[in-house]
Amino acid sequence: MIVITRYSVPEADSEAFRTDADAAVAVLAARPGFVRHRIGRAADDPELWTVVTEWEGVGYYRRALSNFDVKITAVPLLSRAIDEPTAFEILDGERSR
Repeated sequence: MIVITRYSVPEADSEAFRTDADAAVAVLAARPGFVRHRIGRAADDPELWTVVTEWEGVGYYRRALSNFDVKITAVPLLSRAIDEPTAFEILDGERSR
């Protein structure tokens, strides 16, 4: 599964947001089931950011959110996300050749 969170970040806060996002991803990455992540900013709107994480399954993600370190470090960032659905089931993806 993938989790896509989007954030509206004033340019003056970009550096602090990136620091917070890096810290959040670090604690999430330490949890079982974490696969990979990406942090990005919209090419046409420098105030729109995204943090994308991939998990082996929804259960891993939900259990990660209950971890103490995640609650302290990542949840404050996640709570600032734009209010919209964030968890997506992967239906198709990269294939080996």
